Amino acid sequence: MSLHHLGRVHFLGLAGVGVSAVARLMLAAGVPISGTDAKELPVLDEFRAAGVPVRVGYSAQNIDSLQAETGERISTVIASSVATAGNPEYDAAAAAGVRVLHRSQGLAACMADRRAIAVAGTHGKTTTSSMTATMLEAAGYDPSFAIGATVAGFDTNARLGAGDWFVAEADESDGSLLNYTPEISVVTNVEPDHLDHYGTAEAVQQVFIDFTERIQPGGTLVLCLDDPGARALLKEVQQPLTARGVRLLTYGTDPHADLRLSAVQPENFRQQATLSLRRAGEQETSCAMVLQVPGLHNALNATAAVAVGLAAGLGLAPAASAVGRFSGSSRRFELRGDHHGIAVYDDYAHHPTEVAAVLSGARSATEGRVHAIFQPHLFSRTRDFAAEFGAALEAADTAIVLEIYPAREKPIVGVTAELLGHRVLSAADAAAAVAEAAAPGDIILTIGAGDVTHLGPVILDALRETHR
Repeated sequence: MSLHHLGRVHFLGLAGVGVSAVARLMLAAGVPISGTDAKELPVLDEFRAAGVPVRVGYSAQNIDSLQAETGERISTVIASSVATAGNPEYDAAAAAGVRVLHRSQGLAACMADRRAIAVAGTHGKTTTSSMTATMLEAAGYDPSFAIGATVAGFDTNARLGAGDWFVAEADESDGSLLNYTPEISVVTNVEPDHLDHYGTAEAVQQVFIDFTERIQPGGTLVLCLDDPGARALLKEVQQPLTARGVRLLTYGTDPHADLRLSAVQPENFRQQATLSLRRAGEQETSCAMVLQVPGLHNALNATAAVAVGLAAGLGLAPAASAVGRFSGSSRRFELRGDHHGIAVYDDYAHHPTEVAAVLSGARSATEGRVHAIFQPHLFSRTRDFAAEFGAALEAADTAIVLEIYPAREKPIVGVTAELLGHRVLSAADAAAAVAEAAAPGDIILTIGAGDVTHLGPVILDALRETHR
């Protein structure tokens, strides 16, 4: 389905990062839109300023009132994963015979006339998508993109470019990545997560198998050879993809990777490395890659982006140079401020592997100590990975855990933050504790997918009080 078939579109969950991205794209494409969200948030003012009718608070009457206000019938409702059946506005639209689509289906409509690049994986997809969009922009491709975070240099999470390529972060949390039919797909890694949705690790693996089957014939699968889950996926899909004419392009530090990352050298908050490309029947070529972000995980994400560049027609050296323009995404090792030589960063990491990666990146970026405040996200994820979270946090010099952020879940008996085996404090006490422990040259990290992200200013105030 393409955009011109949608008519007037109404969004449920307009302020959410995924829905707002689709709304921005449709607005830029000239599609008439409106939207509702549960509460007043700054992003709604952006849409109001663009002339978009906005409602705060879901109501069965919103559909009729918006149609009366605009003088147009709402033909399509696009809903977030949270605004589902049982939401009064969703139910009213469905009862009125309005077409109701999931956010991912709306994004698929935005990509319908473009050459789609879908970036998936348990970890790293936001950064890899952001790096890919930055690389294509620096190379003059003027790409469109929809990403789960604001990208530095673009100051938005979605843009409709004039070029052919469209970069999309493909979310596996609810299986919605299967709504895309990309020309190029990326799988950064495959690990058990979102078991509240999938139930088993095998079901998680299967959704990535199904994802690769959505690649267009003659397209490309970019896959990380360092990751055990991705290697297992490769064994499953290599033969059927090859039979369909899909090219396989592997990357990683693994010596058998088509695009090999080596000689990674941290330089404070930057790093440099070597990329080597092997193509059948051709001599191996190499070039340097200089990045503005720390951590081996980010070097691997950048290598994935370069692999996408190769599949899109860029040369190795131009792709490596262009990806070096990337300077960060919101909530991905994002600097929130510093005082007395102590830097405060925030990161969205909410899986044990991600927590370990961001702490490793912080360690490579400073000779000082690393202090972490971690907020577990979801009772089910805490139950499933408590030991792994506890082990990952051992990499910090100071590790403090906040109470579990429930998000969409109700409490589970016996599942508490204490399961992680680290000191559990309130947000205010945690801020005071890390401010007291930190010294010049140290890094303080707030980590998690919940409201821990708002703790940065509190920590900075505590630092000013402690280190006058």
